[in-house]
Amino acid sequence: MGKKKIVAIEDDQDFLVLVKLMLADETLEVVSASSGVEGLEAVRTHHPDLVLLDLMLPDLNGWEIYVQMHDDPALEHIPVIILTCQGTRYDRTFGLYVAHVHDYLMKPFLPSQLRRSVASALGE
Repeated sequence: MGKKKIVAIEDDQDFLVLVKLMLADETLEVVSASSGVEGLEAVRTHHPDLVLLDLMLPDLNGWEIYVQMHDDPALEHIPVIILTCQGTRYDRTFGLYVAHVHDYLMKPFLPSQLRRSVASALGE
């Protein structure tokens, strides 16, 4: 069986390395993007099984990427997990219950939290 592909859109390179380490697994392939434009292009090119999305990016913000994904019939089915420092109760509630992201993880989070959320999003 082929690897599940994840696009991680995160502008903090050190944090991106940590995410890749947390998800190091022979069944997963993580493609990284360090800006919103680059991330959206990676999603369109790779059609991943999952997107990990930071909200605070240098060009497009995470919600702009999310809206563009959901306006595209080829991408709207891809689950999204938000990884962010924007952590009010309202932000999380909006993400989960209004935008219907798969999960909304607040930095810092435990590796086990990320792995559990990714497994759930991938239907494992």
